[in-house]
Amino acid sequence: MKHTKILVLLLALALLFSGCAPAENANDHPNIIPFQPQAHEGQCPDADPYTAVSKEAFYANYTPACCLTNSKYRTKHGLLSGSMEMPGQAAVDAQNRPTEDGKFIRNTSAYYMDGGSTYVVTDETGKEVMRIYKGGAYITLEEVAAYMYAFGGASGSLPANYTTSKKTRPSESIWGEYLRVNHSKFSGNTQKYPYEPELPDISGCGGDLQYYEMDIGTTGTKTPGDYPVKTYNDGTVITRGAARLVYARQDKNGNGTFEADEVYVFYTDNHYNDFREYLNYYGGWGQVFGNVTGGGEYSSKTNCNPTPYPATAYEEFVSLDQAA
Repeated sequence: MKHTKILVLLLALALLFSGCAPAENANDHPNIIPFQPQAHEGQCPDADPYTAVSKEAFYANYTPACCLTNSKYRTKHGLLSGSMEMPGQAAVDAQNRPTEDGKFIRNTSAYYMDGGSTYVVTDETGKEVMRIYKGGAYITLEEVAAYMYAFGGASGSLPANYTTSKKTRPSESIWGEYLRVNHSKFSGNTQKYPYEPELPDISGCGGDLQYYEMDIGTTGTKTPGDYPVKTYNDGTVITRGAARLVYARQDKNGNGTFEADEVYVFYTDNHYNDFREYLNYYGGWGQVFGNVTGGGEYSSKTNCNPTPYPATAYEEFVSLDQAA
């Protein structure tokens, strides 16, 4: 234990002198729990390291951003902060998703750093897996879901490589093949679209939460019929496919914090027929529910049978680092 404390102190000193700004007191910000995860091997640069670096050279020897400062420099030049791996169509589950009374558990802990601009994503045990930086660029399902859970909302933030315009071409954007389009209101009107399951407290069914939808750029499609698998963005053309993130993050009671029932993130890989809830940890995807799951015909307004939203349990995950 003594050697561990010395190592943590040395790592903290290394970060202090590497150009990283110290994290603000977490207690100064709503919904922020004090947390100090393991330091990354990389160190934040004192000056912009990408001014004379080509994108080809940058991505040839790629590693994710090591800190908020590094992420900001990358965004300035249209460079990713997160993984550059193109996501597949299906969400990948954690090996051991915790449950309580038969319900999947959503992690209600919120680990923020850097004055609320860095979000720490943990696994199901509370161990750090990755960090998401506000204003960074992301393309994987896990990263975008965590980003919107942490920073999204009606007046919130989008990953830097997302545009609200569905007509923007990759050649017109600094993001090129990593450009992602679409961020618009999601009605959730189940009278108009009876094959869609009703999401919690959604405004389209008389609730108080306004949901939004955004593309997830996968390399496939789950729409039935003769639809060849295509890359979402090949650098020239965007083929939007059937994968969307649908989320709500809204301070309904105006108390300055986001309660558990004011934040929801869902993934649909078959164009709103079925959904899975993001449970706020890496690989934390809830039970599939919706139309095809219930035996309904894909996107049919007559032969449809959407199963209801399976309620989750709420629990604060305890970091093993904190418990040690």
